[in-house]
Amino acid sequence: MAKLTKASKVQPKSTTRGLILYEGPSVLDGSPIVVIATMKTTNRKTGDMIQTWILRSDTNPVEASKLGLDQSICGSCPLRRHHGGACYVNLGQAPLSIYNAYKRGAYPKYEAKHAELFFGRKLRLGAYGDPAAVPYQVCKPLVDLAIMHTGYTHQIRHKNFDIRYLNICMVSADTPKQAIKYQNLGARTFRVAIANDNLADNEVECLADAKGISCADCGLCGGKSSQPNIAITVHGSLAKNFHSPTTVS
Repeated sequence: MAKLTKASKVQPKSTTRGLILYEGPSVLDGSPIVVIATMKTTNRKTGDMIQTWILRSDTNPVEASKLGLDQSICGSCPLRRHHGGACYVNLGQAPLSIYNAYKRGAYPKYEAKHAELFFGRKLRLGAYGDPAAVPYQVCKPLVDLAIMHTGYTHQIRHKNFDIRYLNICMVSADTPKQAIKYQNLGARTFRVAIANDNLADNEVECLADAKGISCADCGLCGGKSSQPNIAITVHGSLAKNFHSPTTVS
């Protein structure tokens, strides 16, 4: 990935649909991955944010999930479809479309001139895939360019986890006990819960769920800060596959 800089004499085209931010080995298992940023979205929940997609570069996301190759981008996440989990991402829609466009050569590689595309924008790390699969030095400069970002990682227990990601990502938790454990390690947590679950004293409900506020307008999920931890009710077509204790104790 080219060095990010705010100084650029070449103006990027406003018609840029997406950019390749990284092609190389996964931090998690060394397999080939690609990180693609798409500049526009119709996702009303997130709102107007640049979306980043972390994909196997050699296998389409539908097949990668079926074969278990998604461990390169999702690591130990218990929500993986390969393990019968409750992942809400429809792999046959945006991830597959973006992968196919990548294979057609639709996206240029990031260059210094593209930095301006991130100025004044809000950034979502990992619309699909876990940011911790990507070298930290790829994601951190993008976060610094954006005016706000969101990001989540399930990899805090992975042997290759880069602890610096705690500065820019919420840590996903699947039970109240997990949330407490990760908070004691210095993380802010984003806990998936079942309907009518209890909130801990240091948690608030995701405002997209509670009040219909988009991620772009909320901005609570940006890693370390003085903001509270977040809990969200499990959602998506596979929500029935998720199970969690209903109490904090």
